[in-house]
Amino acid sequence: MDREAHRLAQQSMAFVLAGGRGSRLYELTDRRAKPAMFFAGKSRIIDFPLSNAVNSGIRRIGVATQYKAHSLIRHLQRGWSFFRAERNESLDILPASQQLNNENWYKGTADAVSQNAEIVRSYGPKYIVILAGDHIYKQDYAVMIAHHVDSGADVTVGCIEVPRMEATGFGVMKVDTEDRILDFVEKPKDPPAMPGHPDMALASMGIYVFETEYLLKLFDEVRDDPDYGHDFGGDLIPKVVREGKAVAHPFSRSCIRSSMEEKAYWRDVGTVDAFWQANIDLTDFRPELDLYDQSWPIWTYSELAPPAKFIHNEDGRRGHAISSIVSGGCIISGSSLERCLMFTGVRTHSYSQLEGVVAMPYVEINRNARLKYTVIDRGVVIPKGLVVGEDAELDARRFRRTEDGICLITQPMINRLES
Repeated sequence: MDREAHRLAQQSMAFVLAGGRGSRLYELTDRRAKPAMFFAGKSRIIDFPLSNAVNSGIRRIGVATQYKAHSLIRHLQRGWSFFRAERNESLDILPASQQLNNENWYKGTADAVSQNAEIVRSYGPKYIVILAGDHIYKQDYAVMIAHHVDSGADVTVGCIEVPRMEATGFGVMKVDTEDRILDFVEKPKDPPAMPGHPDMALASMGIYVFETEYLLKLFDEVRDDPDYGHDFGGDLIPKVVREGKAVAHPFSRSCIRSSMEEKAYWRDVGTVDAFWQANIDLTDFRPELDLYDQSWPIWTYSELAPPAKFIHNEDGRRGHAISSIVSGGCIISGSSLERCLMFTGVRTHSYSQLEGVVAMPYVEINRNARLKYTVIDRGVVIPKGLVVGEDAELDARRFRRTEDGICLITQPMINRLES
C-alpha cells in the first residue's frame, strides 16, 4: 500500500451491511444472519470484509445488523473488541430501530446508512466505504478509495467480471472505455456487455465509495421522494449515474492474492450448494483462496480449544483424514475423513466414514455413520449407523437435499427421525 492510499484509508469509515437473512441457505439461517454463517473451519463470513477493512488501514467501522442478530453481535463482541478509542478506532454495532422508533426497521441498504447518519457524521470521516457483509474475498479498500479520489467520481462501485448471462441476479453496469458508468440496472434479463468483451458483464460487488458529505446530501435530497426505495443499487446509484459521475472499480485492481492464488477470488456463498463447495474447495492441494497468507490475515474470534486429536490404529478403526481441514478441539476417533472440513470441537466416533462433509462447530458423529456430500449444522448429534449420500430418494424424504445432491442436516431433522 503506498503512502497516499494509506492516508486516504485513515480518513475513511467502513459501513458494513450485515442485516440480511440469506433465505436460500434455508435452515442454516433460521437462527443466524447470513454474515454470521461459519466459514473455513474457524471464521464467520463477516470476518472477511472486516479483515479487509482493518488490513487496508481503516479503523472506523460500523456494522448494521437486523435479522436474528444475536449470534452476529456476540461474535463481534468476542472477536472484534480490540479497537481503542484513544487511537481514534471504533467498531460500532448498529441494530435496526435504534435511531428513530420501534417501527423503523431498515427498509433497505441505503436506509441502513441513512438512519445512522448522525453517528457517521460524529466521527467526521472524509470518505465512507459501504460494504456487503456476506461475501468471501480479500481486497485492499485503500486502493479503491485512491481510485475514487483520482477519478473525481461522486461514487465508485466495486465490480467483478462475470459471464454475461450469469449476471441476471446482480446489479450490472454499462461502462465506457474510461470505466465511467453509463447505466446501472438491477437484475436485468439482458445484461449489458463489457466494452470489447461481448460475452462478459460487470456485476456490482455491493461495495461503494462516497465522499461522506456527498452521500449525506444525497440522503437529504431523496428523503421526501415518494418513489425512493431506500436501496443503493435500486435507487441511489442510478441517481448518481444520471446526475453525477459514477465510476466502476474492477476488483482485479485491488484484490489481494498471495503467490499461491492464481486469480482473483470472490464468492457469494448464498446457497447450500455454494456454501458446501466453497468450504470443500479449501481442502484442495492448491485452493483458489489462500487462508495461510500471513501478510493479509483473516481476523476472527478464536475459541480456546486444544489441538485436534486422531486416535485408534486398527483395520477399519483408524483415525485419519485425507485432503481435509480439521480445526482445534476436534477428536477423530477411529474414523476416516476424505475431503472434509471440520469446524471447532467436532467429534467423530469409531467406524464412521465421512466424505465431502462440512461439519459445523460441536457436531458429534456417532459410530458406524456413513456420510457423503453433507452440510451439518452446529451442535447436531448424528445417530449411530446413519447413512446419508447413498440413496437420493431416502435422503430427500429425511433431510433437505439440493439439486446438486448436497444434504443439509439440522437437529430438528434428526429429532424427527427418532420420534
